[in-house]
Amino acid sequence: MSDFLEDVWTGLNTSPKYLQSKYFYDETGDEIFREIMACEEYYLTRCEMDIFSGQANTVSERILSRFREFDLVELGPGDCSKTIHLLRALMEKKADFNYCPVDISDHVIMELTKNLPTALPGIQVKGLIGDYFKMLGALQDISARPKVVLFLGSNIGNVPIDQNAGFFKLLRSHLAPGDLILTGFDLVKDPETILAAYNDTGGVTRRFNLNLLRRMNTALDANFDLDEFEHSPVYDKESGACKSYLVSKKQQVVTFSGRGDVRFEQGERIFMEISQKYTVDMTDEIASVAGFTPLEHFLDQNKWFLDALWQAEA
Repeated sequence: MSDFLEDVWTGLNTSPKYLQSKYFYDETGDEIFREIMACEEYYLTRCEMDIFSGQANTVSERILSRFREFDLVELGPGDCSKTIHLLRALMEKKADFNYCPVDISDHVIMELTKNLPTALPGIQVKGLIGDYFKMLGALQDISARPKVVLFLGSNIGNVPIDQNAGFFKLLRSHLAPGDLILTGFDLVKDPETILAAYNDTGGVTRRFNLNLLRRMNTALDANFDLDEFEHSPVYDKESGACKSYLVSKKQQVVTFSGRGDVRFEQGERIFMEISQKYTVDMTDEIASVAGFTPLEHFLDQNKWFLDALWQAEA
């Protein structure tokens, strides 16, 4: 049985039901997410782009003040539209580095491997397809260079807040003392601004969530009726958690051919994704608990988004 089917079957037979957000990103999911990033309401990409387009030289200088030869490892690189500013700055400073994007989506890695050398002649791209930590382990086995890990786009926001220190502790276990990480955090702000980012008026985020049901129909021979599920995001300003659900519009049964049935009650929700929001102090505390020293905070002009540079402690 594939990991995809096993994970889906487990999630849909748990109460409350859930699906793992890492499965959003097939080729169609990648395309829809690019549409999300272009939505007027989705401020996150613009804020982080503001940091990278305006402060790439400063970020590169901070990295190069620690070492000149390294592997630049990006977990979940997307289309590299933000990172390319840092890559260009490092190349202009004659840094000796390999760019190692890591993603579960072979489509993402193949596109970067093909397109980046055209955009940045001379860049060394070594793409890795698979689980973040498995690929980090594999990279450690083949390269003794220091590591600079990029984990951008508020991807850590997709990890529940009670688990994010554990995520960074696991990341720290794959790094050597002195290695660096640059990681993005979406900061707390006006609740209406946050909720709108996950409930755009054009319905792009709705299509993104429903695409996972379509993917299960295609890949796992299921029979979800996409018209019978609705997209429902909620934001809790006390906890800073923005959660997305798909809600069953009626009592219904979904069949996975050769595996069995999953029953839904009217109004029953599937938890799809969390996007946690943080304060700057919270990010410093996470770093300390996980075995990192915060070195610098890079903020956009609105101070809505933070890219934090941390160093792995001995």
